[in-house]
Amino acid sequence: MNDAPDSLRAVLHEQAIALPNAQVDLLERYCALLWEWNAKINLTRHTDYHKFVARDLVDSLAFAEFLGQGERVLDVGSGGGVPGVVLAIVRPDLKITLAESVGKRARALDDVVEKLGLPLPVCHVRAERYLADHHFDTLVIRAVARLKKLLEWFKPHWSQFDRMLLIKGPSWPEERGEARHFGLFRALSLRKLKVYPLPAGGVESVVLEIRRNHDGSGDTSS
Repeated sequence: MNDAPDSLRAVLHEQAIALPNAQVDLLERYCALLWEWNAKINLTRHTDYHKFVARDLVDSLAFAEFLGQGERVLDVGSGGGVPGVVLAIVRPDLKITLAESVGKRARALDDVVEKLGLPLPVCHVRAERYLADHHFDTLVIRAVARLKKLLEWFKPHWSQFDRMLLIKGPSWPEERGEARHFGLFRALSLRKLKVYPLPAGGVESVVLEIRRNHDGSGDTSS
């Protein structure tokens, strides 16, 4: 068991995050593979355990709080695998698919997932196109685009998923206002599920949930 000051276990202890040993081992392997690929292509700026835990793991655990047992989850714009790969490690009950439209990132993800032995489909496709033939309970979205863009992209596909879970920074009310201005919250509801500070710097993040109003009612975002 590696408890060196720069080890993942040491950083988890420092941040009071408790995970099973098998999950910590798998997360360490994931970081090693991700950082190896990052030397070839740009996948992440979080290239040490402190940054990984403070941003990637904390955000992924925030998503995990609001995902039910066995949910079908689509990770939109998976990039280096956050949150999708991390969620698959800490919540192996979930049925996760990774969607990444950039070919070189999708190939790197495929290699990482294969070497970790995780049962995760990696789809080299835009998430909204993948939704044409597949249904999910939840889309998880982190660091992809502003709310206006996201709601425009997925507007035709609400019959294929039940809700979006998003992580946003402190400017999210501005993004909500922009989307409202363009009428993109008509027949949608938005709830703020969680507010939490990031360990590195104290900036607050939020978990937002967006659902379609099946009764046809208008904007009920709050």
